[in-house]
Amino acid sequence: MTLAGGVVAIRRRAARASRPWISSWSALALAALAALAACAADDAPSRPALLDDFGQPIAFASAPTRIVSLNPTTTELLFAIGAGDRLVGRSRFDTWPDSARLVPALGDALRPSIETILAAHPDLVILYASADNRPAADRLRAAGIATIGLKIDRIDEFAHATLLLGTLTGDSLRARTVVDTVLATLERVRARTAALPRPRVFWHIWDAPLITIGRESFLNELVEIAGGENVYADFAELSPAISLEDVARRDPRWILAGPDGAATIRRGAAWRAVPAVADGRVLVVDTLLVARPSVKLGEAAVSLARLLHPEIVW
Repeated sequence: MTLAGGVVAIRRRAARASRPWISSWSALALAALAALAACAADDAPSRPALLDDFGQPIAFASAPTRIVSLNPTTTELLFAIGAGDRLVGRSRFDTWPDSARLVPALGDALRPSIETILAAHPDLVILYASADNRPAADRLRAAGIATIGLKIDRIDEFAHATLLLGTLTGDSLRARTVVDTVLATLERVRARTAALPRPRVFWHIWDAPLITIGRESFLNELVEIAGGENVYADFAELSPAISLEDVARRDPRWILAGPDGAATIRRGAAWRAVPAVADGRVLVVDTLLVARPSVKLGEAAVSLARLLHPEIVW
């Protein structure tokens, strides 16, 4: 088996797996690591072991010791797997856990300053794998800096990225423990809500323009696990822009919003056209729990399930 072939086969099996997938993902992840190890033994040492989410090869002679992470999720994950002390740079948005604030902030997470990153002398830079960041990744690689892009917008991508970071930093066991713990909590919540009625919800993300969540967002997955139904699950986008008139037409049972968003909705006269708002059915979500597809995913699912199904005794 070739190393690249093993990775492709693993990813294809993961893509074909039917829901619920949470109970089987840990086994899949372990199989992936085992397959990679087997492939590495068969292939030449120069053959790259993995591809990042830009499609670029990942290969390291040794574990990186000076890491710049310009993504709140990967920064949080690095601390969770015990590699936080290797961080020499973060984006200005990477503020969790509190220890991350002690790491120098190097600016924006999208279209970052290459000169500022190079001044930190990293041996690894981690970017969010978006089109906006591809030029930065290319320039950093051209400058001789190992750079990977990770796209973490869904729960399976969280699991994949955590295990990959564990492999890169040399602590696969701790990374596996983080993944297994989070996924076990998600499975427990799914099991508790499986037989309950599924209220239809609208999740308010932003006002100008009005933005919600589509089916490719981890927030949509959390709604489903918590026993709800996203009224915009028919939209493929992560965060589609929609109209208030369409929200009213879809008539969700509950409105989910952060503290500021909930206050805006409750005092906005136009929002009264939505029956859930007129009837006071606005639920405030804990944005500290749901902000990132990371180590708090399990807690976030529990929090949402309590909002949507207060009858559950935990």
